[in-house]
Amino acid sequence: MNDASSYVDLPVVGKPLRRIDGPLKVSGSARYASDFSFPEMVYAVPVCATVARAHITAIDAAAAEAMAGVRKIYTRQNIGKFYRVSKASKAKIDEARPPLDDDEVRYYGQYVALVIADTFEQATAAARAVQVRYTNVQAPLVSVRLDSDKPPETETERGDPDASYEKAAVKVDHTYSTPVETHNPIELHASVALWDGTRFTLYETTQAVMNFRAVMAQMLGVPTDSVRVITEYLGSGFGGKLWPWTQALLAAAAARDLKRPVKLVVDRQMMFHNVGHRPSTQQRIRLGADASGKLTSLRQDYLYQRASLAEYKEDCGEATGFMYSTPDLRVTSAYAERSVGPATSMRGPGAVPGLYALESAMDELAVALNMDPIALRLHNEPQIDEKENIPFSSRHLKECLTRGAEVFGWSRRQAKVGSMRDGDAILGWGVAACSWIAERFAAEVAVTLQADGSVRVASATQDIGTGTYTVIAQMAAGLAGVDVEKVKVVIGDSSLPPGPWSGGSMATGSMVPVLIQAIEQAGGQLVQIAAEEGKRFNGAKADQLAFTRGRIHRRDQDPSSGVPFSELLQEAKTGHVEGYGKAEGTFGQKKKTHSTHSFGAHFVEVKWQPELARLRVQRVLTVIDAGRIVNPLTGQNQIEGAVVMGIGMAMFEETHYEPRTGMAVNSNLADYIMTSHADMPPDMQVIFLDYPDTKVNAMGVRGIGEIGLAGIAAAIANAAYHATGVRVRDLPIRIEDLLSESRNG
Repeated sequence: MNDASSYVDLPVVGKPLRRIDGPLKVSGSARYASDFSFPEMVYAVPVCATVARAHITAIDAAAAEAMAGVRKIYTRQNIGKFYRVSKASKAKIDEARPPLDDDEVRYYGQYVALVIADTFEQATAAARAVQVRYTNVQAPLVSVRLDSDKPPETETERGDPDASYEKAAVKVDHTYSTPVETHNPIELHASVALWDGTRFTLYETTQAVMNFRAVMAQMLGVPTDSVRVITEYLGSGFGGKLWPWTQALLAAAAARDLKRPVKLVVDRQMMFHNVGHRPSTQQRIRLGADASGKLTSLRQDYLYQRASLAEYKEDCGEATGFMYSTPDLRVTSAYAERSVGPATSMRGPGAVPGLYALESAMDELAVALNMDPIALRLHNEPQIDEKENIPFSSRHLKECLTRGAEVFGWSRRQAKVGSMRDGDAILGWGVAACSWIAERFAAEVAVTLQADGSVRVASATQDIGTGTYTVIAQMAAGLAGVDVEKVKVVIGDSSLPPGPWSGGSMATGSMVPVLIQAIEQAGGQLVQIAAEEGKRFNGAKADQLAFTRGRIHRRDQDPSSGVPFSELLQEAKTGHVEGYGKAEGTFGQKKKTHSTHSFGAHFVEVKWQPELARLRVQRVLTVIDAGRIVNPLTGQNQIEGAVVMGIGMAMFEETHYEPRTGMAVNSNLADYIMTSHADMPPDMQVIFLDYPDTKVNAMGVRGIGEIGLAGIAAAIANAAYHATGVRVRDLPIRIEDLLSESRNG
C-alpha cells in the first residue's frame, strides 16, 4: 500500500490532455442513444395533453389507427401495468407517477397516449390525428408570483437573527427572483428499447445508468438483472438527464408488447414540458451589519415552484449557512404548487439561484456601507463551517478573491456608478463568490493489467460530455505507470461494476478510491507472481516486494529499479491480472468531521451603451479552488461552459407559460433565448488554485462541473448596477429594466 501523499502528484494527472473521445465525436463515430437502430424497429410518438388541468373522458384513436404504417395506439386501457418506485430502494425519479396511470391531466404536454408506426413520420402524423376529449377543464396555476399556503420550514438557524437585525447599524432587505429555466442540450432525450422475451436492453440518454436500471426494473415489474442500460455517449444533460423520464417506460412497455425494438425521441417542444426544468424561485434576503461591515444577522426566506404530485426541492439555502461568518442566521423554505411538469436538477441545483440572491444582497450591502465588495467578503470570512460547527477540509476563497482582484485589475475600479468608460461606452465591474459541495458517491471498478502493457478500466459510470473517459484514463495511467494511450476506459453500461452518477460534480472524485484499490489489488497479484517465479528478484519473498506506478520492485529500492508489469506477465506467461475496487460514498452522511466544498470568485466587466440600449458581458475572470485538477484543459472547458450558461441565466433565459392553457409559449430554440457565440465574452479567463483536498479522496480531487455557474449571474447583475445605477433583482436582466428610472436604487 502506497503512502496517501504519493497519489497527489501522479504522472499524467494534472496534464492538459485532449479528450480521448474527441476523434470519435468530431468524426461522427460516437454513438448516442438515438443513433441505435435494429431490424424490424418501429417508432413511437406520444400524444400530449393540450390543457394543463382536466379530466380525460375519451380518446378517439379510430382515424389514427387506420392510417398507413400504424402498428398500435396505447392508452391507459392497454399499455399494461406499471409500478411505483419504492423509497426504500433509494432509486431516484422526479416524476413518480407512471405514464398513462389515470385520466387526470396535471400539466400541459402530459403524455395521454402513445402511437407506434413503421416510420417516425407515420407515427407523428397519427399522433396528431388522435382526438382527446376533456371535462372539468380548469385554468392552470402558472403565475410568476409565488405564495405558499403552508408555513415555511426552518432549514438552519443559529442565534437570534431577528433581534440582531433590528439592532444592526446597516440593513439590506430585498427580494430576488429567478424564472423557470429549461434544459436545452442539443441531444434530445431518447429511448431505444429491446425485449428478447426475458430481458430488456435500453439505449438511453441518462446521467446515471445504474439508477436508471433500478428505476426501470421496479416500474416495469421485472428483476433488476433483467434490465441492461447503455449510454455510450451523452449530448450533455445539465441535470435534466440525471433521472429517468416517462418516455423510457413507454418505449420499454411497447417493445415488450410488440416484441420489436422501439425508438422514442422526445421532440424539442416536449423538452419544455416532459423532462424537467429548474423551478422558479423567490428569495427574501435580509442582512444586518455593524458600521465596519461585519455581518451580525443573515436571514433567507425562499419560495420555489413545485408541481403537484412531485417532491422536488430547490435547495436555495444549500450554501447560505457556511458562506460567511455571522453569529445569527436563519434560512427558511416553502413551495408554491404550479400546473407544470415536475422540476428537476439543473446545473448547480439550489446553490445557483441561492447564491444569485445572497451575492446580489452582499453587493447591495457593500454599496450601503460605501465599502469595496471584495473587502466586505474578506471581512466576513469564517474560520469554520458555522452551519455544521466543523472545520473546512480546504477553503481558499480569500485567495480566489485576492488573486482574482490582482489579475483582473480591481484596484483600478472606480466605485462611483457609471464613472468608468471605454470611449462612449460605460463599463461596469462586478464580483461574486461561489461554492459547491464536494462529496463522493458509492462506486466500484474492475481494472485489468495486461501482458501487452495495456490497462482496461471498467465501471458503470458515464461520460456526459465533461471528459470522464479522459480523466479516468489519466488517473488510471498515473496509478498503473503507463501512457494514457495504453488505457482503455469502458463505461456507460449497467452490466459493468456499479459506478457513480454523473451528478453533483462527483463522478471523478468518486472514482479515485476505487481506482487506487483496484490497481493496488492487481499489483498485489503481480508481487505474488514475482515472488513465486523467483527469477527477477533473486528469491525475494512477497513481503519484500512492492508495486508502485506500474513497476514491481524491492521495497528497499527505488521503484525505477523495478520491472514493468508487462515484462513480468510475459515472463510468467500470464495474460493479465485483475483488481477490483469498491468504496462507499460520503454524500448524505449525517456525521462529518470536515465540511467539504469547493469555492471560487467571478469577476465581470460589462459594457453598457445606453444610446443603443445594449448591454454586453465584455470580460470574465473566474478563479476556482476545487482541489487537485486532473485535467486543466477539460476543467477550463467546464468552467467556461458554466460561465456561458450563467450569462444566459443572467440576461436571456426564461420559460413563459401561457395563462389559459399552461403551454410553454417559447418552447423552441428560436424563442427560448440562450447565450450564443455572439454573446460570449471576447475575454474569458479561468484560474485554478490547485490545492489538493485529501479529506475528499487520496488524490485531493474535487468536482468542477457546477461551481462555475454558481455566483456568475450575481456578478453580472452587480456589474450591470455599477454601469447603469439600476439594480435588477428579477432575472433575467431586461433592457427595459435598465432604461426605466423607476427601477433605480
